[in-house]
Amino acid sequence: MTRLAIIGVGHIGGEVAYLASVQKIVDEIFLYDNSSSLLKSQVLDLQHADLDVTISTDIKDFYSSDICVFSAGTARNPSVKTRADLFSANLSTIAQWSRHLKKFEGILVTVTNPMDINNYVLWKYSGLEKNKCIGFGGQLDSARFGLELKALKLSDPAWVLGEHGEHQVPIFSSLSQQVSPETKEKILTNLRGASMQIIQGKFATVFGPTRHMVQLVENVVSDKQQIIPCSCILEGEFGLNQCSIGVPAIIGREGILKIIEKSLDEWETEHFNAAGKFVQKLCKSDLVAL
Repeated sequence: MTRLAIIGVGHIGGEVAYLASVQKIVDEIFLYDNSSSLLKSQVLDLQHADLDVTISTDIKDFYSSDICVFSAGTARNPSVKTRADLFSANLSTIAQWSRHLKKFEGILVTVTNPMDINNYVLWKYSGLEKNKCIGFGGQLDSARFGLELKALKLSDPAWVLGEHGEHQVPIFSSLSQQVSPETKEKILTNLRGASMQIIQGKFATVFGPTRHMVQLVENVVSDKQQIIPCSCILEGEFGLNQCSIGVPAIIGREGILKIIEKSLDEWETEHFNAAGKFVQKLCKSDLVAL
């Protein structure tokens, strides 16, 4: 029996609960939200779907869950320019759940933005092993990059590393044909603004994050051991430490099984190092001292 815990059951959390249940990836689901009315509504809505899954809101079931999707906190809206701008707004929620996570022994998937920094903070204060803290975002960024490549009539695998935000790094060096510097910068600009196009129209990105998040959960639950772009706690890999940032990693039942130190070209190295400095600065800031 596999139990999935979801902390924060708004736009994304509720959809993840539904899709994971429909696809029969998990047998039990624990749900929590700071809004008791929203929590009750989501539970009832899932029950009315008549799915073969047990739903709990009892905190004791959180501690024994196999995997936790952490999506609690303030979400990005049209007035929030970047994900990093949510740093201080979500710190109190992160602090609260860092204490709960001290009793949790499963795999943590951090979604709450700014995801990379929050994944690092949750790891630092929860006592979880670093291989059990996975930051979600790279799959979604890579899917958006894939659309850009299709527009160029390229069918190569799309990879985006770095920060899940303004400092993301699309990988061009592994493509089957060269891309001009001007095109690279244009694509990078498009990727940075991809989510806001959706947020401005419907106030939240939902379908894309949900699908890729459930795929990540399935990779853990089914021990698929596939290479996935996700945010990992680094201790020397890619020349970085004391931060969490998007890199290729083999994901399985025990979480992050191995970080793949992919070779980067000069353009990618420059942008990845900039991403590392940006994330490290936030991870070392005074605000992180919860």
